[in-house]
Amino acid sequence: MKTTISEVSKYVGEEVTIGAWLANKRSSGKIAFLQLRDGTGFMQGIVVKADIGEEKFTEAKGLTQESSLYVTGTIVEDTRSPLGFEMQVTDFELIHEAVDYPITPKEHGTEFLMDHRHLWLRSKRQHAVMKVRNEIIRSTYEFFNDNGYTKVDPPILTGSSAEGTTELFHTKYFDEDAYLSQSGQLYMEAAAMAFGKVFSFGPTFRAEKSKTRRHLIEFWMIEPEMAFMDHEDSLEVQEQYVSHVVQSVLQNCKIELDTLERDTEKLEKIKAPFPRISYDDAIQLVKEKGFDDIEWGEDFGAPHETAIAEAFDMPVFITNYPADIKAFYMKPDPKRPEVVLCADLIAPEGYGEIIGGSQRIDDLELMQQRYEEHDLTGDAYRWYLQLREFGSVPHSGFGLGLERTVAWISGVEHVRETIPFPRLLNRLYP
Repeated sequence: MKTTISEVSKYVGEEVTIGAWLANKRSSGKIAFLQLRDGTGFMQGIVVKADIGEEKFTEAKGLTQESSLYVTGTIVEDTRSPLGFEMQVTDFELIHEAVDYPITPKEHGTEFLMDHRHLWLRSKRQHAVMKVRNEIIRSTYEFFNDNGYTKVDPPILTGSSAEGTTELFHTKYFDEDAYLSQSGQLYMEAAAMAFGKVFSFGPTFRAEKSKTRRHLIEFWMIEPEMAFMDHEDSLEVQEQYVSHVVQSVLQNCKIELDTLERDTEKLEKIKAPFPRISYDDAIQLVKEKGFDDIEWGEDFGAPHETAIAEAFDMPVFITNYPADIKAFYMKPDPKRPEVVLCADLIAPEGYGEIIGGSQRIDDLELMQQRYEEHDLTGDAYRWYLQLREFGSVPHSGFGLGLERTVAWISGVEHVRETIPFPRLLNRLYP
């Protein structure tokens, strides 16, 4: 019977065959311990000389790291194993012998590991991070599908910027200028006018020359957009969504969180509703914490966000930023037009902003004014303005950065470990 490591609990006491790679091994006298991985998980195989014969035992002791093989044996329970099971090996067949595998069980520098990212992904820690990432993606689809959202895929090549910034990758689109998308939001607004509640999940690009642990050049965004929803409605969706994702990871990635030595007690607290603090109060808070370098009207940097997060043990919304430092499409607060109906969601433990969202301007006259103020009068934005001409409604949306969310939930320090092949300021390989 062929199976996988993730399915061995179904075959206790039975003999099965698993295709696997040898992650590591050790031997003690007449017993060899094979650390096996097959992509679905990690498991130990016990090879006993008396059971398998001297020739096969000698072959087992000579197996090299990352060699591939078919391993046959009986599945038994083992409470000492994170998996809870191990295999008593009765036979194995070598498929391919790996020679001089470069990532050995010793300390390697970050640059070396990044140069070998295609192999580093095989390690137990990196495997765990990617499994957490996968669970976040799976539970994202679950949340939005279960709540009546339609998935819509915005274009990656665009003729304009979503936020009017210059941090864009430019390319030629035959005889026109085009850019790699930095957000699908504008297109998702159009989709919301057609389908009501929509979400997208796709790659985005920022030509930002940043080297911090929170930044990537290419990253993935989940961007819901909702017709007939105001800012408060959107905040409720955001906290319910993030709570759902965190609890799903806790339920379905116990082995991976244990591998990452994640303090799960902190994650168990993550349940809606989340605390909220106004931009005004956040400025006052960071000043009280000794940050005299920021004034009202300036955006928060990473140290400021960390200081704000330290005041809470949950994700916290910072609401109502000054209009001058936010995107042109954000709706002003009717009671106080110098600030907008927006919020950034700051993750605990110093992981920074994971969500940015707002209520969008739905008034045609005000949007035309914004166009003039931001010099958006060309043809590229004409279609976006038309959304306010034909059946405009109150609507809101947000974007969640996947890699920062993976970093926070899995507890890893740098976002370069949270995407399979990171694109950094000075890295396009492998």
